[in-house]
Amino acid sequence: MFDEARAWLEGDPDPETRDELQALIDAHAVDAIEDRFSGTLQFGTAGLRGLLGAGPNRMNRVTVSRATAGLCAWLATQVPDASTRGICVGRDARPNSDVFEQDVIEVATAAGIPVFVFSETVPTPVLAFAALRLRAAGGVMITASHNPPGYNGYKVYWENGAQIIPPNDAGIAKEIERVAPKPIPRLPLADAHAAGLVREIDALRADYIAAIADEVAAAPDRAPIRIAYTALHGVAERTLRGVLLRAGFDDLHSVAEQAVPDGRFPTVDFPNPEEPGAMDRVLALGLEVGADLVLANDPDGDRVAAAAQRNAGFELLSGNDIGILLADDLLRQNEAPRPVVLSTIVSSPMLGLVAASHGARWEQTLTGHKWIQNRALELEREGQTYVFGYEEALGYAPSTLVHDKDGISSALRLVDLASRLKSRGRTLLDARDALFTEHGFFADSQVSVRFEGADAQSRMRALIDQVRANPPQRLGGIPVTRFSEPDHGVLVFELEGGHRAMLRPSGTEPKVKYYCYAVDRVENDGDLEAAKGRARALLQRITDDLRTASGC
Repeated sequence: MFDEARAWLEGDPDPETRDELQALIDAHAVDAIEDRFSGTLQFGTAGLRGLLGAGPNRMNRVTVSRATAGLCAWLATQVPDASTRGICVGRDARPNSDVFEQDVIEVATAAGIPVFVFSETVPTPVLAFAALRLRAAGGVMITASHNPPGYNGYKVYWENGAQIIPPNDAGIAKEIERVAPKPIPRLPLADAHAAGLVREIDALRADYIAAIADEVAAAPDRAPIRIAYTALHGVAERTLRGVLLRAGFDDLHSVAEQAVPDGRFPTVDFPNPEEPGAMDRVLALGLEVGADLVLANDPDGDRVAAAAQRNAGFELLSGNDIGILLADDLLRQNEAPRPVVLSTIVSSPMLGLVAASHGARWEQTLTGHKWIQNRALELEREGQTYVFGYEEALGYAPSTLVHDKDGISSALRLVDLASRLKSRGRTLLDARDALFTEHGFFADSQVSVRFEGADAQSRMRALIDQVRANPPQRLGGIPVTRFSEPDHGVLVFELEGGHRAMLRPSGTEPKVKYYCYAVDRVENDGDLEAAKGRARALLQRITDDLRTASGC
């Protein structure tokens, strides 16, 4: 691998990663070299994502250039008019995102593909909106979303506006392998501009704001609502403010020290609203200003977390709580025929009951909005009306204007719903509990086990292999009625009584995730708290048994 590392040095245009790699070679750092050169970044649930650094198993200028050359080569074979339709490119505020964006532009234009680009950072939903609005042949968003500071990523959209799925991910990967040994042609940025191959599309941010805000009608039963908000040092605040203001919601209070984009994320360990402590500052701000609702976007703006007033404080809504609330509200408003809602297999099965109560169809997909959106497009071609899709990891897609999860339009929908509920003296928590009373209480838990070191992936695979070879027959004392593996490494256990347990390797980080659901029917209005207690006790037993079976 040292020969491979030396060869990499010759083609690396970045002095920082060259110096890093040369130091490792000089120190004969075997483990570090193996970690960087033992594999390559693969397209996962959200494109390419990895630690910044030298080597094919890291995010760097070589990786980005090769990925772009592979993408352009594949577009040339699959989208005949790609050379006129071009690709849209956007970036977040992480270290090197601006450098990687320029690499994408120079490689794509050298391949004869025009690039539509924003002059500033943009949220991922705005890039996805632009790709769809311009009918681009594809799109690239440079972002690592909610990953820790040392990461960056490369998310790819296809001509339908959705993230890539097979066969396009495999086709692009094959082209990357083909071009990797060769020098990647580049057209210097100034020359690309002079040739008219780079076109700025800043106006599309305003178009997004108008289009998303105008989807929510100003209801007569709205009450004024105060919002505490954080962008977690990401790029969503400016766009979110514009959307809320146009929709008639102007009482927004932001965590000042987290409002300016900063890819170092100085006030949080993990810029993920799901992580403990990530929302501490915005919850404190909510108490300080007397907010009705607390919201947090992740750094690239495609996810949203929420908390609502409960007594003298706030209660965080789970990812499934938000998904169920939005689905129910959108289905109530829907007037189109043959409505359909979708969720991923790791999300709450409660959505099926909510959908059925509105006469809607419910489908499940593999994990990731790329599966939700591509399936939604298939269903629409069959005459279904897509209403909503969600995944429990705070990802919601309430609009057909963006074929991906959208934390900004979802935040607007939550604010609108909360304001209408407030006019009737209710909160999002009251609406959620009413749905539990109607359909049963679905307790859910997600446990993540992180793996560190060069052998992290192999140890994760060994864990999955162990459970696959010796699947438990009972979890929490409940018989397992069905064991399946809908996708490689995703193990699903259906339990008697409608309970469910799953584990899978993360597609964006080196960790294994456990998802468990336990349901208890609510006999009457006064039984909800007792049902919650029963379901949570069973949930803990199911979770403990699954972790024991996997050796974690």
